[in-house]
Amino acid sequence: MATPIVLELPRPAPLLRGRGWAAFLAALVCVTAVAPALNLLVPQDHWLHLSGYMIGLLGKFMCYAICALAIDLIWGYTGILSLGHGLFFALGGYVMGMYLMREASGPQALPPFMVFLDWKELPWHWSLSGSFIATVLLVFLVPGLLAGLFGYFAFRSRIKGVYFSIITQALTYAAMLLFFRNETGFGGNNGFTGFRSILGFALNTPQMQVLLFSLSGMALLGCYLLARWLVQSKFGRVLQAVRDAESRTMFCGYDPVRYKLAIWVISAMMCGLAGALYVPQVGIINPSEMSVGNSIEMAVWTAVGGRTSLIGPIIGAFAVNGGKSWLTMAAPEYWLYVLGLLFIAVTLFMPGGIVGLARQWREHRAARQATSQADKEPHPADRAGAPHLPSTAAAINEGARA
Repeated sequence: MATPIVLELPRPAPLLRGRGWAAFLAALVCVTAVAPALNLLVPQDHWLHLSGYMIGLLGKFMCYAICALAIDLIWGYTGILSLGHGLFFALGGYVMGMYLMREASGPQALPPFMVFLDWKELPWHWSLSGSFIATVLLVFLVPGLLAGLFGYFAFRSRIKGVYFSIITQALTYAAMLLFFRNETGFGGNNGFTGFRSILGFALNTPQMQVLLFSLSGMALLGCYLLARWLVQSKFGRVLQAVRDAESRTMFCGYDPVRYKLAIWVISAMMCGLAGALYVPQVGIINPSEMSVGNSIEMAVWTAVGGRTSLIGPIIGAFAVNGGKSWLTMAAPEYWLYVLGLLFIAVTLFMPGGIVGLARQWREHRAARQATSQADKEPHPADRAGAPHLPSTAAAINEGARA
């Protein structure tokens, strides 16, 4: 009787290892305890005091990092370059802005811009804006539904590459023009501003700003864990197979459309969450958040930090926006030139981004050592006493001396 063959499948990799969990918990403690304490408990004249300006700035950077992480999921791990994710970021912000406008004007009153336009009642799409629970759900549903509808037709039509990027740009630009119109009920060119409170608590207090900062940090860490779980699962391995060889993946029995559509919707919902956290911290949302330039910047954050490395986009978002904050104060007219040169330099000389520099240097060093070792070793013809042609390096050196 033949002995049955037992196949042992490889065990799934842990979500994080020891050092990874230690770094994660350290980051969690920083955003929930250390930074709030440095802002609220340390006197303002102390060198350890973290100012309210820095709390707001870092809170915005963490919202941007969520967007960069979402771009990495579809670009780095699936091979789909989107230049329109600023739309999903703005939609989440507008959903939150509608709730904040209703709370600022009162439950029975119209927002100020509607009073100015002599409107008599709220439009139909404002009907759920008075409920915070409905607002939280719509922050995910509105970007997710739009992304699902757009992605279904785009992926079913097998639009990919630069054509897909151009279409996402066109979608974002069309939405921006729509939101600029006063009759759509989104505040026109000025958008939404004048927020006062959220759930009855004033927005302009240090305690609320610190709370929003901590929520942004926890959301970023949660999105990081979600992204890591996705890419390490079977779902993530199929996504990478679609990126590397979509036709071969399809012949193996997988439907690339379903996988691409799923990750596309997830990334859009992550951007919606980032936009909803962003608006109460900056106090304004308008159609300029949907500009094509903002969406391109999201791709730059991901490229600078390093695609296919989940920590890379987070580093890139902080690095690029930190440089932007400094340069727009020192020399604002040069920022766009620096941004363009940065993207070109990363594409040509740093394909792995910031996190790939160490690996790139190790590979370059190993290649140089291998070449040097090969030049030092005697040629086999020397051992046999026969003449031989000089090596490439030796020939180059001889020509240089001549």
